[in-house]
Amino acid sequence: MPKPRPYLSAREAFLYLVLFASLYWAAWHLGSLVFDLINRAWPDPASDVYAFRRVGESIRWSTASVIIAFPVFLFVARYLGKELARNPVKRLSAVRRWLTYLTLFVAAAVLIGDMITLVYNLLGGELTIRFVLKVLVAAIIAGTIFGYYLTDLRREEKEA
Repeated sequence: MPKPRPYLSAREAFLYLVLFASLYWAAWHLGSLVFDLINRAWPDPASDVYAFRRVGESIRWSTASVIIAFPVFLFVARYLGKELARNPVKRLSAVRRWLTYLTLFVAAAVLIGDMITLVYNLLGGELTIRFVLKVLVAAIIAGTIFGYYLTDLRREEKEA
């Protein structure tokens, strides 16, 4: 008996694009929000008052983004999870696999860039608490995304 072949529908592509776009948006703005909170907690003495006001606007924008994008991501992820449970052959979806591997690539690139930046600043003797906290935030966000999707792919390979 031949294996069922997945097909690509515009609806499926739309749902996965919304899923991953909302993930990227929420992750970026979560990082931005935490960076801004770090900047408020440990202000740069060389910054002017205007820069401090811009941080407030950035916090507001990032908060609004996370409040909207993250629930959209969760809703679409839950919906697609139910779809995959009902019809496991959809796990073979080309758009799903491409966007998952793209997400792994972006997360890996962020982690590599984050570590390069850390080592560069360490070698230059320019480590501050602000900087180290920001490196940790970026690593935690990218590492969580990378770990989740890598685990998902491995689970999928074991089931196949």
